[in-house]
Amino acid sequence: MRVLSMQQIWARNQHWATAIIAVLALNMTEVCRADEKIPEPTAEGIKFFEAKIRPVLIERCYRCHSSEGQGSRGGLSVESRDALLAGGESGPAIVPGDLEESLLWNAINYRDFSMPPQTKLPPEIIADFRTWIEMGAPDPRVSTTTVVHGRVTEADIEKGRQFWSFKPPVKPAIPSTTEWASSNIDHFVERQYAAHQLTPAADADAFTFLRRLYLDITGLPPAPETMKQFHDAWKLNPETAVSSEVDRLLDTPQFGERWARHWLDVARFAESTGKEVDVSFPHAWRYRDYVIDAFNNDKPYDQFVREQVAGDLLPAKTDEAWAEHLIATGFLALGPKALIEQNPRQFQADLIDEQIDVTTRVVMGVSVACARCHDHKFDPIPQSDYYAIAGIFQSTETFYGGVRSQRNRQPSNLIILPIDDPNPSDKPLTKQELTDLKERRNELEQEAIEARRALRETQANGTEPRRSVASQFVLDLQAS
Repeated sequence: MRVLSMQQIWARNQHWATAIIAVLALNMTEVCRADEKIPEPTAEGIKFFEAKIRPVLIERCYRCHSSEGQGSRGGLSVESRDALLAGGESGPAIVPGDLEESLLWNAINYRDFSMPPQTKLPPEIIADFRTWIEMGAPDPRVSTTTVVHGRVTEADIEKGRQFWSFKPPVKPAIPSTTEWASSNIDHFVERQYAAHQLTPAADADAFTFLRRLYLDITGLPPAPETMKQFHDAWKLNPETAVSSEVDRLLDTPQFGERWARHWLDVARFAESTGKEVDVSFPHAWRYRDYVIDAFNNDKPYDQFVREQVAGDLLPAKTDEAWAEHLIATGFLALGPKALIEQNPRQFQADLIDEQIDVTTRVVMGVSVACARCHDHKFDPIPQSDYYAIAGIFQSTETFYGGVRSQRNRQPSNLIILPIDDPNPSDKPLTKQELTDLKERRNELEQEAIEARRALRETQANGTEPRRSVASQFVLDLQAS
């Protein structure tokens, strides 16, 4: 089995333009349908609903599809006309006047779905629902929406967008300074040194420089023999020695392992979901290795980002490239998830919020999460922009794995990669390895028995018996 997520997101690049237009067009179609004028129910229609339909909804549907029962299974609530028209994860439950397009009608007839799941409704009640839908599904249970306007105005948003970090970068003129500067950025640093009457630190010697270089690029100190070789090259030509050593270190696998950690940190990489129910991501290592390989292979940054937010939409010439794109979208599949959440709509909203938050933090260097509930108080991000992005994420599906259980109420499927790429950790053990593991297990069990005996002695007479390291470890666990 393999991983990861399949996500679609907005993009500026032509590679995605067709797919994005299609997604937005689909969203606009649904909006138009939701905004269609529905005739006001007649007195006769309301009477029919109250006598024939509402009692059945309360008795047979509220248990699984209302706030009074177990929440809105499948994202469907039957508590109001608007809720029925909006439907759930599978689409609108009711399309007034259209039986075949009404999922509720198909469900009570046990076609695509079987509702109620235990016992089919009697024929006379099904006939009542037919009459009700054909007469336009009259329903007096209308929910109202109140639009609350915040204190942030359009003028405030436009003013905020004039801040330097929200404007396109402009290449400045290079300041004229002395010969101390060895690169363009040094000229800016030297100018500020002079303005504050500061003196640059002296140049490092060969050994200090090499140590800093190693720690920066690989995170590891250099070996003694490497330091000697570098020192000899430094004496001949410092610039050549540095250039050669930098190129060599950038070609080592340790470079990617070191610098990928910076991206993995902001991408909130972890091998489990965290929160109340900590479920493992058994294939998270694939995304980790993708990031490491991207650094080591010098993948262009724009391609690196594009693959992670919309890899499933990108063209691929080979199955290997297609698999790499799919693995890259693990960026959106990872992260904390409240798997204990019963309401699928609430879970989806929280999942989308987390995806928006990490994407904007990583790519834009700013979080728009505050705009989920109100216009951003500090950055020029209106709430309408947040939900414009959320609408695109909502039209996608995230695959992260997991098995349904009492505590994991929001499981997901995994994506099968188009190539045979088994997990190295899945390698079967040899007979000798199994024998060694059993022997080690027996040793640990014996240590645990001794630890429990020692604990009883301590509790009985207050003495402190001598313990092995393993015994002490067990006791520490029991005491914690």
